[in-house]
Amino acid sequence: MPISELSLTAAELEERLDLYLDAALSSRRTAAQPARELAAFDRARQRFVLHWGAVIARDNAELAYQFSAHAPAAMRLMDLDAVESWLLHAMDLYDKKGQMLAIRAFQSAADFAAHRQERISGKALEECTGILEHFVCGLNGRSLKIAVDIQSFTDTESIFLPPVVGRLPDRAANFRLYKAMTVHLWAQNWYGTWRGGWLLEALDSGRLASADLPRFHALETARLDACIARDFPGLHRDLLALRRLLETDESQTDAAWRSLARPLADVRDSLRLAGESGGGLAEAGCYAGILQPDAVRACLAKRAAAERNAFRIALARLIEDRDGRPPGEDRPDAETLPETRARLAARDRADPDSPSGIRYELFLDGQPIAPPPDAVSTMASIVQDLGEIPPDYLVAAGPGLYRPNQGDDDSEPDSAWAGTYHEEGAFLYDEWDHRRRHHRKNWCVLRERMIEPGDPGFYRETLRRYGGLIKSIRRTFEILRGEDRRLRRQTDGEEVDIDALVDAHADVQAGLEMTDRLFTRLDRRERDIAVLFMVDMSGSTKGWINRAERESLILLAESLATLGDRFAIHGFSGWGRKRCEIFPVKGFDQPYDEAAKARICGIEPRDYTRMGAPIRHLTRLLQAQPARTRLLVTLSDGKPDDYDPQYRGDYGIEDTRQALFEARLAGVHPFCITIDETGADYLPHLYGPASFAVVSDVARLPLKVTEIYRRLTS
Repeated sequence: MPISELSLTAAELEERLDLYLDAALSSRRTAAQPARELAAFDRARQRFVLHWGAVIARDNAELAYQFSAHAPAAMRLMDLDAVESWLLHAMDLYDKKGQMLAIRAFQSAADFAAHRQERISGKALEECTGILEHFVCGLNGRSLKIAVDIQSFTDTESIFLPPVVGRLPDRAANFRLYKAMTVHLWAQNWYGTWRGGWLLEALDSGRLASADLPRFHALETARLDACIARDFPGLHRDLLALRRLLETDESQTDAAWRSLARPLADVRDSLRLAGESGGGLAEAGCYAGILQPDAVRACLAKRAAAERNAFRIALARLIEDRDGRPPGEDRPDAETLPETRARLAARDRADPDSPSGIRYELFLDGQPIAPPPDAVSTMASIVQDLGEIPPDYLVAAGPGLYRPNQGDDDSEPDSAWAGTYHEEGAFLYDEWDHRRRHHRKNWCVLRERMIEPGDPGFYRETLRRYGGLIKSIRRTFEILRGEDRRLRRQTDGEEVDIDALVDAHADVQAGLEMTDRLFTRLDRRERDIAVLFMVDMSGSTKGWINRAERESLILLAESLATLGDRFAIHGFSGWGRKRCEIFPVKGFDQPYDEAAKARICGIEPRDYTRMGAPIRHLTRLLQAQPARTRLLVTLSDGKPDDYDPQYRGDYGIEDTRQALFEARLAGVHPFCITIDETGADYLPHLYGPASFAVVSDVARLPLKVTEIYRRLTS
C-alpha cells in the first residue's frame, strides 16, 4: 500500500488537529481524544474529517472542535455522504440560529442517523425551495415565500414546509408531495380560508370550539379540493393520486360534504358544517398540513394596517394628480382627510377570475379612474383578505401619512444601520459557500434605498456632448424595431397569394387535394424584451468611471425610448452581508421622465461590490416581467469584493457565479460589461466565454455599451 494511503497515527492526527483547533483548545481540552478515535479509521475518512474541520474552523473554532470530536461516532453510523449532510445541517443551523443549536446538532449524530433512510429516499426542502417559489409565483394572488418549519402551514405571507419529506419511496414522489402541500396552502390564501376574518372570529367568539378545528379543517380541505379541481384539474389529479397512496379512509360522500363542492361555497359553509353534529371526524388530508390561527392573526393585522395606509396614500396621489396640488396642504399633521370621502367611491364588478368573484373599480368625483399598478396590487391583496374594499379605506391620506418619513428617524433607510441592526422590511437572500458546497440560508440582508436626484445639468451636458452619436444610435435602433413582413401561403389574410393560387390550381389538375393556404397578410414582428441594467456603485467607480457609467445610461435610455424595449436601471453597493443595497433608478413600470433622468445623474460611488445578493434580487424583478427575452446587463469596474475579508477572493467569485447560474435557470440571460483590464482572467468563469465584454478605454464606454446592447438584442 502506498505511504500516502496509510492511516495516520493518533499523534500525527493530534498534530494536524491542533493546527486549526488551537483557538478552541485549553489546558483541560486537547485534541488527543478526537485524534485517538479518528486513528481507528482509514486514510480516506481521516482526510475527510481533517478537510471539513479546517473549513468549519474558518467560521468558528468551537464548532470545528465539536465536529472533530463527534465525527468518529457519526462515521460509525453513516457513510460519508450522510456524514456530510449531517455537518452541513449543523452549519445551516449556525448560520440561521446560532452556535448553541449547531453544537446540539453535532452532538446528536445518532438522531440524524436514525432518520437517514428518510433522508436518502426523501426530498430536502433546501433542494426545491427555488422551484416551489417559482411555481407558486405562477399561481394567482400575492407572492408567498417558502420557509421551513416542523409542520406545514401558512400564515398568509409564507408557506411553511418540513425540512425533509420522506413518506414515499423515491425522491420524485416526495417532491410531488411537497408540490401538493404548496398548492393546498396557497389555496387557503387564494380561495379564502382566512378571508374576512370569519374563521378567526368564530374561534374568538367560541362559535367554533378548538376541539372542532380539526373537523373544520377536513371540511375546508374538501372545499379547497373542489376549487382546485375546477381551476386546475391536472393538479387535482395529482392530489387524488397522493391520497390513494398515503390514505386508507375513503373520501366523505354525504350530502353535507358534497355541498362544499358548489362553486359558490365559501369558508362560511365549512364553518356552519363544522358546528353541526354528526358526520364523524375525517382527516384533512396528507397534503393539507395544519391550521395556525395565531400566526395568521398576527400577519393579517400587520398587513391590514400597512395596506390601508398604502391604499390611502395612493388615493391622495390620485387626488393630487387631478387637482394639481397635494390634498390637505393646510393641515401638515393630518393623517387622513375625511372631506375626501365624498369624492371617492369603489364599486364592485363580477369577476370570475377573482378569488372572491368580484373586482373593484375606483371613482373620483363620479368618474372612473385608473389607479397605478402598485395600487392595483394593493387593492387585490385587500380584497383577497377582506373580500371587499371597506368603506373606511376610502379616504385620502393627509400630509402626516402621505409624507410618512417626516420626523421618524426609524423609517429612514440610513437609520437601519445606526445602533442595533434589525431586518424588518429587508429582503433575505441565500449566499453560496463554495467550501461547504452549500448555501448559507437567508445569509444576506438587502434593502432598496432611494437615490437622491443629481444635477440635471449633467444630463443636458451629455446630450450636447453626444448629440450626433445619439441621433446615429436612434436611427440604428429604429431599424431594430422591425418592419411589416408579408407572410405568404396563409389560411387567412388581406390579399390572395397569386403564387399559392397557381400552385393550388396545378395540384387540382393533377388530382391532388387543394390547399387552403391561399392568402397573404402583414405581420408586425414586435420585440419582446425586458432588460435590467445593474450598475456598480462601489467606491472604486469614483471619477471618470462614474461619469462614464452615467453617460452610458443616458445614451442607452434615450435610445431605448426610441426602440420601445422595457428597461430598468438599478445601482448596487454593499458593506458586509447585512448591508447589501439596491438603488432603484428607473423601474420597469416607471416612465423615462425628468425624475428618472435626475436619478441617473445622482448615481455616485458608495461602498463595496458584494454582487451575489443584488443579482438574486434583480433576477427576481426580471422574472416578474412578461417578456420572451430577459437580460441582466451589469456595468462594473472589477471583480466581486467586500469589506468583509471572507467575501474576497474565491468566496466572492464563486457566490457570484452561483447567483448567475441561478439567474440562467430562472430564464434570465446575464451579460457583463467591465472596464477591468484583468476581466478576461475571471469573467469567463463567472459569465461564460461569450457573455462579457472588456472595454479598456473608459472614454469609449458610452459608445461601446450601446453597440453591445444592439448586438445582444438584434
